[in-house]
Order: sequence, then C-alpha cells, then structure tokens
Amino acid sequence: MIDFHNHLIPGVDDGAADAEQSVAALAVFREQGVHTAVATPHVNGSLTASPAALAERLAELDAGWAALEEAAAGSGVRVLRGAEIMLDVPAPDLSDPRLRLAGTPPVLVEFPFMNAPPNAMQALFELRMAGWAPVLAHPERYANAARDLSDAVEWRRMGAALQVNAGSLLGRYGKSASVLAWGLVEHGLASYLSSDYHARGRCPVAECRAELERRGGEKLARLLMEENPRRMLEGDPPLPVPPLAVPRPFWKRILRRDA
Repeated sequence: MIDFHNHLIPGVDDGAADAEQSVAALAVFREQGVHTAVATPHVNGSLTASPAALAERLAELDAGWAALEEAAAGSGVRVLRGAEIMLDVPAPDLSDPRLRLAGTPPVLVEFPFMNAPPNAMQALFELRMAGWAPVLAHPERYANAARDLSDAVEWRRMGAALQVNAGSLLGRYGKSASVLAWGLVEHGLASYLSSDYHARGRCPVAECRAELERRGGEKLARLLMEENPRRMLEGDPPLPVPPLAVPRPFWKRILRRDA
C-alpha cells in the first residue's frame, strides 16, 4: 500500500517528535503493508506570499527530511516528500516542488480550523487553474460539511480529489466523521484513503482495509490504497471508484421477495 498523508518527519509539526518516533512509525507502516510513504508536514499556504518566511519554513523541513531519510534506511519503506498545505489563503504559490506530493502536480490541501471557508470552492478552482491537482484531505472531518454530501460533490466538481482518513471509517474521529466517511465511500466520492498517522497511537491502515474487505470492498480497497495513490505519484488522475454496495438488512430482503 501507499500512504501519502502522514506526519513522519521528526520535529517539524505535531507528528513525530524525534527520529526515534519516525523509526518506530516506519516499522508500524511496514508491518501493516505500507511500502511507500509520502511524508506531509503541515505548511500554511500564506507563507508562500512571504519569500523569507517560506524559506525559513522550508529550511526547517529540509533538516527534518534529511533525518527521516536516515531513519528510513533499512526500514523497508520507501519515503518520499510532500506537504499538507493549509488553505489559509485562497491561492498559495505551490511552484516549489517540496510543497507538492513527491514533486508531482497533485498537492494535499486542507481547510483551516477544520471548517470549510466560504471561499472553499473558489480556492480549489484557483489551484486547478494554476495547473495543480488539489487533493482535499479528510473531507469528512470538516465540522460544517453538508451531511447530504453536497459539499463533497461540489468540491469534486471544482477539480479536487477527496482523500478520506482511514481512521474515520473506524470511528476514531467520532460518529459524525464516520458517517460522512462511509457516505463518501459508499457513493463513490472518495478517490484515496490514507492514514493521517502522527507517528503515535494505533495506525489505522490495516484495520481499515480489513473492514472494507469485510463489507465486500476488496476492489475499492485496492483502488483507494494502492492503484490511485500509485497513479498520483506518476502524475496521473485517479481512476473512478465505484460505489460500495451496501447489503440490505435481511428483513428488507424478505419484504421485497414477498412483494
């Protein structure tokens, strides 16, 4: 599997505190079947409007990245570099390849303060028009996201692909996020699943895949966790993900048969 939303770079955000935690997190990834990880530390998009501030932040990330590369040696996990860009401004300059996923056109973005701002649609559209391929992180976790999935439909219409957190499907962010996450998967709106692993606690990747497969989503799991992330790293758009068929309760099957 390929995981492209995690916080493995040591000492640069709320993820791994040091190289020792990075080593341990990589071992967990390997045990769970992740062979490639794109590290995505938090970066505020507004920094791109200030060359000096951006240079300072990127220098910090450069040092952390060097430590992660050293930690990954012999881990069995290939590490690549990316970032999780907070859209605290609607049109950040993402021309530096260190801000994108493995330097490809796709860029992992998130809305600030776990709320979709009023200009969310415009921000995603502007990124698309600038030549980037926005991948919206954890759309199920935004507190003001429409429960009927209409916001998710619009985000996709603006050109964004949606990356659901594996832990959301397991209920680790609460019931609301879980319901939305399953809704996105069941309606074929999610293009990717990633961990958002912060190098501590339980990593959700293997458990999430097992739950998808238990529900008859073997093909979906391959698309969401293998094929589409692989295509992303090659600069290609994700393949369409079919809806997850939800079995009807037994009593409803009986009623339909008797009708």
